[in-house]
Amino acid sequence: MPASGTLPSRAGSEHLPRKDPMLPTFTIGIEEEYQTVDPVTRDLRSHIHAEIIEKGKLLLQERVKAEMHQSVVEVGTSVCSNIKEAKEEVKKLRRDMIALARENGLRLASAATHPFADWRVQEITEDVRYKNIVEDLQLVARANLIFGLHVHIGVEDRETAIQLMNHARYFVPHMLALSTNSPFWLGMDTGLKSYRCKVFDKFPRTNIPDYFPSWGEYENFIKLLIKTNCIDNAKKIWWDIRPHPFFNTLEFRVCDIPMRVEETIALAALIQATIAKLYKLYTANQGFRLYRRALIMENKWRASRYGLEGKLIDFGKQTEVPARELVLEYLEFIDDVVDELDSREELNYIHKILDGGTGADRQLRVFRETGDLKKVVDYIIEETEAGVAEIEAQAPARKVG
Repeated sequence: MPASGTLPSRAGSEHLPRKDPMLPTFTIGIEEEYQTVDPVTRDLRSHIHAEIIEKGKLLLQERVKAEMHQSVVEVGTSVCSNIKEAKEEVKKLRRDMIALARENGLRLASAATHPFADWRVQEITEDVRYKNIVEDLQLVARANLIFGLHVHIGVEDRETAIQLMNHARYFVPHMLALSTNSPFWLGMDTGLKSYRCKVFDKFPRTNIPDYFPSWGEYENFIKLLIKTNCIDNAKKIWWDIRPHPFFNTLEFRVCDIPMRVEETIALAALIQATIAKLYKLYTANQGFRLYRRALIMENKWRASRYGLEGKLIDFGKQTEVPARELVLEYLEFIDDVVDELDSREELNYIHKILDGGTGADRQLRVFRETGDLKKVVDYIIEETEAGVAEIEAQAPARKVG
């Protein structure tokens, strides 16, 4: 975390700058990617023949879509003005998709990798975009059987967005450490808390972005990639944080999909408060030290390897600090914007993650207790449904297994 003298803990005016059409709205959009699981084998199973996507589009007004692999389904909220609105939407989306999966003999599971599924037998969705990605990236694309959480924060002015992206890069490893939920791959304990990161970074144009001095510099970078046939549009920039090419948002893509809905909302609240705090510093011309991408990548590696159980580097103090301590410092850093965002209740769930462990910690705990990866899948399904009301009332189903 920022050392003394590195970041002011209280900076700028007493309150967030008043909103006008040129200032950030800090709206929230949340996308979650789920697994569709066979309740008997606990393996991944394609949702295509169950017509979950088509039925989901009718039920959820186009807020559900297929992903590259047929056992992945993505849902996304509308543009939400605050975290409480986002929480209700995410709960409804989960509730409806869980019910829809049950009606079609499937279960929904929220983890960033499946504990034992084999990507080599997973079918690819018939879609021109995905066909082109597989043609371009070959085995790298086929093996990309992972599930993420993407959070959009409204930052309408593009110049402001690029400056906030530069500063927010520092916090990306902290966000990852809190979200880690992918310790298993192909039936193996990988030794990492987020193996998803290591699967995805085989893609080009991933990980922490470089520093861009201006929006114009970023635009020139994109134009060069398009001109030289590296990409055909800016959506193929897959960084951990990026200015979305079509929405006026900063999109955070680093997080593993958590198991519980409360974890998703807490992470979204953390990300929103981070951008609000950085904007407050930015408008007050407060200094914010920028660190080299290579240094931030050191912390990202530690976050993916150890999650909250390891140490991250405080580059200001030039020392290692337990990750949990740095998260507490992080929460203190953003504290003065939380009440104005009305997100304290949602953000407080971070303390439960610190106490009870991340999804990866809890998956590993179940595996140590049972020695059975199918039991781990059962636990993921239970946690996915926890805190989402009316599931049983809408779609009674047999107990998993």
